[in-house]
Amino acid sequence: MTIKPLPMPNNVLKPDHCSEEEWQQRVKLAYCYHLVDFFGWTETIFNHISARVPGSENHYLVNPFGLNYTEVTPLNLLKVDLDGNKVEASEYNANPAGFALHSAVHGAREDIHCLLHTHTIPISAIVQKKKGFTHHDFYGAQLYGRVGYHNFEGITLFADEKTRMLESLGNKHVLVLRNHGIAVGESSIEKALFLLWTVQRAAENQCAAGALGGEDVEIDVSISQKCADLTAELIRESGFANEFFAAMVRKLKSQRPLPF
Repeated sequence: MTIKPLPMPNNVLKPDHCSEEEWQQRVKLAYCYHLVDFFGWTETIFNHISARVPGSENHYLVNPFGLNYTEVTPLNLLKVDLDGNKVEASEYNANPAGFALHSAVHGAREDIHCLLHTHTIPISAIVQKKKGFTHHDFYGAQLYGRVGYHNFEGITLFADEKTRMLESLGNKHVLVLRNHGIAVGESSIEKALFLLWTVQRAAENQCAAGALGGEDVEIDVSISQKCADLTAELIRESGFANEFFAAMVRKLKSQRPLPF
């Protein structure tokens, strides 16, 4: 599958010290922040999306704390280590609430290169319910067996919670932070955004169905498993997520100006 490359910034140049691989990652991550805002999934200046720096096991990119997602650019993204310390000079600092979650996952899961955290209203409603996500709609079925659950321990500031979050996540790619929000991780920014989109759609559908009277038509477990397996295979083996990401970037750029 031939995928049209993402457009590079028009008004910012790659710094000399930045590798081409890191610059590509910075551009994609900046687009990802703007897409999350475009979809209406932001929490003002809070929450965070991180991406591993290519070629580095211990450094990742994250948003500067205090900026709107619409103000994020490839240049102002912070490069930090697993303890949240900046490894390159910046006038900005990172959000300390993100270190425990992001550093834990990036430090332990080599297969996860991008981690997104949101708590939209539909997602926040679902994760407050004891049953969590059901799997009886088109999107929910795709998440069958792919969701871990972590009990609420307050704001994720403290290093001692890392081990428990990782135990809750296991080998899955979706972590429900009960009474809080969601974290999704995948092997690329494109795949992570597509997974978050699927989770968001599942939450919206489940909330809408729950508001209606009448009995739900339940999907058999075997069918839900088949849906989940097929979706995971499509994302893993094809350029499906890349096509989705590129199409959303084109839509974004057609409807609003970007600062890069």
